[in-house]
Amino acid sequence: MMMIKVTAADIDRFLAENDDQPIVMLNLLRFKADGGRQRYLDYLGMAGPIVARYGAEILFAGDGGTALCAEPGQQWDAVALVRYPNRASFVEMIADPAYAVADPIRMSALEEAVLQPVSAMKM
Repeated sequence: MMMIKVTAADIDRFLAENDDQPIVMLNLLRFKADGGRQRYLDYLGMAGPIVARYGAEILFAGDGGTALCAEPGQQWDAVALVRYPNRASFVEMIADPAYAVADPIRMSALEEAVLQPVSAMKM
């Protein structure tokens, strides 16, 4: 099972790359079979106002379909792209006491998750 809890070491690595530019967080989500999808929707209902308070915006959220090209186990139930004003705003959001109430619901919903910051490719 993949880690679904952000650790202090994760935050340190994340902030080490802070350039105070907007960041988009790619969320790859695999739900637990016993109602995980519904619990995740409950989490989103709680977290939505918190995310907005920190200037974040959900750019896209969608259900994963059958993978066209993937190794076994690489198919995801859902994906989301969330834009934050900068890395510090993400860290401030997850440190918010209201988020601390919502996060256990997120964790109880997920079998696996990947949170990966992405930025525009320089061409």
